[in-house]
Amino acid sequence: MNKLIKIIGVLAVMCGFASGQSMADSSDFAGPYIGIQAQAVGVELDGKHTSAGDGVGEVTTGVAGRVAGIAGAEVGYAFPVGDAFLIDVGANYYSGKAKITTSNTDTSATADVTFEMSDLLTAYIAPTYAISDTASVYLKVGYMEADTKTTGDVTQPADLEGTLVGIGSRSLTGNGVYIRTEAGMVDFDTISVTGKGAGGSGKTVATTSTVSATPLVAYGSISIGYKF
Repeated sequence: MNKLIKIIGVLAVMCGFASGQSMADSSDFAGPYIGIQAQAVGVELDGKHTSAGDGVGEVTTGVAGRVAGIAGAEVGYAFPVGDAFLIDVGANYYSGKAKITTSNTDTSATADVTFEMSDLLTAYIAPTYAISDTASVYLKVGYMEADTKTTGDVTQPADLEGTLVGIGSRSLTGNGVYIRTEAGMVDFDTISVTGKGAGGSGKTVATTSTVSATPLVAYGSISIGYKF
């Protein structure tokens, strides 16, 4: 979270510097819009496995990663707040999935565990600066939720919640079509599961064991849509 706060601070300074430059007409970007989006997502799980069956406790840590492509949709409304500034409020929905499997070479002790993220939903606010009548840049800050699922001899975790920060640009064409490019990151809260102790030989996770992970997502996206 501290990294996100620092990034927001740096980007806010950049937006403040931009405000002193030549002005453009924010009304060109104002109003409702809808679009479709393709996104490349890199997911990193900083995980920890804790076994307390011996009364002492043993902790194993590790990092797993995966890159996935997902598609989604966006809808929003940009409110003009000055000659060249707007406040963009909107939401994204992504129907794709990102899956990471963690394995243990000691199969007699611990089963493999798979974490899966799907159906990501983001609500965001994006202060926007119009640098010309057809181009704008913005800082995006938002809240993201994602459904979670695990396979293996463990309980199901709660859904993921995280903070999103990104920076991007939006270009307009003469017929209302826009193209948006964006890059950013999402810092999710830690998810945790416990063993059920119900698997077969080599597939059991003890009820005294917990597996936790802190997902961090980096993404790059491109959207095409229509501004009404």
